[in-house]
Amino acid sequence: MPPFPQRPTANANSSTPTTPTTGAGPRIVILGDSLTAGLGLPVGQSYPALLQQRLKDEGSSYQIVNAGVSGDTSAGGLSRLDWALDGDVRVMIVALGGNDGLRGLPAEQLKDNLAAIITRAQARDITVILAGMEAPPNYGRDYIVAFHQVYPALAKAYHVALVPFLLDGVAGRDALNQPDGIHPSAAGARIVADNVWKVLKPVVKSSR
Repeated sequence: MPPFPQRPTANANSSTPTTPTTGAGPRIVILGDSLTAGLGLPVGQSYPALLQQRLKDEGSSYQIVNAGVSGDTSAGGLSRLDWALDGDVRVMIVALGGNDGLRGLPAEQLKDNLAAIITRAQARDITVILAGMEAPPNYGRDYIVAFHQVYPALAKAYHVALVPFLLDGVAGRDALNQPDGIHPSAAGARIVADNVWKVLKPVVKSSR
């Protein structure tokens, strides 16, 4: 299983949302935490901003809405879902769970919250992509395994595309993270964008 730092999350109690991208095109909402918000990075270097550039390069009219809130849990994401889905949203990427894991919140609670987010989005005919996270080793193997199983189980149950691990190739690598060991550097964010783009690109092409 990919490594994950043991240190507690930075800005765990921050709740300031980023400003959504606005535009005339259909929207792709990325519902996430500080990893999505791009904590510690210039706005243009966050992975949502990099995805927007890739969409532009592809000639796509889709607009990315960065709905990342630092410190947010799956419960927090669920509570602000209606706000996040305002406008012509066609696709939603759910990138939550990192703070649930860092706080040791029950894996079943994470699963229930993510399931509620997915079902409410699907009820609006929004295509959902689920981005997986991993729990840190602090809470023992049973918790790590239960946490890990949440994402593929939900992807299978609700027939949604899955990014197996948002931080694949980045987590645990000092050269690709900021000094806190949790949030990707600019170089790390480019890899995160690659991880998401592999799944997002075919979804965007099929929904044109």
